[in-house]
Amino acid sequence: MTETTAWRRNVALFLTGQTVSLFGSMIVQYAVMWWITLETKSGVAVALYAVAAFLPQGLVSLFGGVLADRMNRRVLVMIADGGIAAATLVLAVLMANGITDLWIILLAVAVRSVGAGVQTPAVQAMIPQIVPGDQLMRVNGIFQTIQSAMALLAPAAAGAIFAAFGIVPVFFLDVVTAVLGIGLLALVAVPTLESIAQSTATYREDLVEGMRYIRSHAVVRWLLVVYAVIFLLTVAPSFVTPLMITRTFGSDKWMLAVLEIAFSLGMMLGGFLMSTLLAKRGKVGLILFSVYGFGVVTVALGLSGNLWVFYGFMFVLGLLVPPFATPFMTLIQETVEPGMQGRVFSYVGIVMALATPVGMMVFGPLADVVSVQTLLIAAGLAAIAVIAIATRLPSGRATLEVARTPAPDPEASVH
Repeated sequence: MTETTAWRRNVALFLTGQTVSLFGSMIVQYAVMWWITLETKSGVAVALYAVAAFLPQGLVSLFGGVLADRMNRRVLVMIADGGIAAATLVLAVLMANGITDLWIILLAVAVRSVGAGVQTPAVQAMIPQIVPGDQLMRVNGIFQTIQSAMALLAPAAAGAIFAAFGIVPVFFLDVVTAVLGIGLLALVAVPTLESIAQSTATYREDLVEGMRYIRSHAVVRWLLVVYAVIFLLTVAPSFVTPLMITRTFGSDKWMLAVLEIAFSLGMMLGGFLMSTLLAKRGKVGLILFSVYGFGVVTVALGLSGNLWVFYGFMFVLGLLVPPFATPFMTLIQETVEPGMQGRVFSYVGIVMALATPVGMMVFGPLADVVSVQTLLIAAGLAAIAVIAIATRLPSGRATLEVARTPAPDPEASVH
């Protein structure tokens, strides 16, 4: 088998396994969120769901990233995926027997979030190990397209299964997809890094080293700031959009499903563009275009008085996700040395996982006091202002300088 054939086979197996596993996880995510929204119609309950879904992941990501730099990443992903499937199976059995207390469902969501905190940084750090450097942007774009396609199919599948059979079959489907995903990942050849085999550092030393690495690298530090702003001021408010639909336009399940489908269609088109027309465009330029777009579209969502106009702006919001996420991940993968990527991606996971529940702790209760429309407008304007300020920080200027460099050295770092 030639070297080209080998990496393509690895990537194909990896992408197929992650797609299958992701599909099941997304179905559970939508079904649980809808179940809580429809059963409670409470902003506080939705906020609690967001906290359970993201806070544990943020706390565990700190340690998951160190594990990803100390273990074989493929094995670590398989263990984490298996743990998530086990938690889902337990929840399915409990709910099948009539135990539907909200705190039990939130506990299961939190356990799944812990598994994601271990799995996510390992997956992200594993990609550069199996993909040649000159193919990273393209493969990340393909992965984003697949994720978007699954995000399109998952709400439709979740809506159909949920409406016809209830929520329990959704959980059993997730267990099956997790088992298939683990089996396919077992066939992927992922070498243990030499730095792992030779490492004599303690766990605490590795943790501190990762934090020191981020603090000393202006580009990585700035990217994390931007990531936090986006999740705090645009992703977190998006969790209350189902409440806006339920309160303003109606509580039919198809309305919530179409909301997710519109967003996912946008993501799928954006992912396709990233893997084709935009694959060679400047990474920082794409990131800046997307983050300003997030702010503008969030304001537009709040101003929407028509359901289908609202869906249209959700489509645009989804369209902007790949031009943000793909170059963001690629820039991190290119900038950070292989032996540090697990830890750096763990901090990315922490930012993502903590910013959303922190935002929801504010937006969720506020959604029971003021209109969701007002919250969306305020959050979008705040996002635009904060990003404008961030680009003028020293680390922001350093990142813009990187954007002017045609071919940065992957081993180089900005101090």
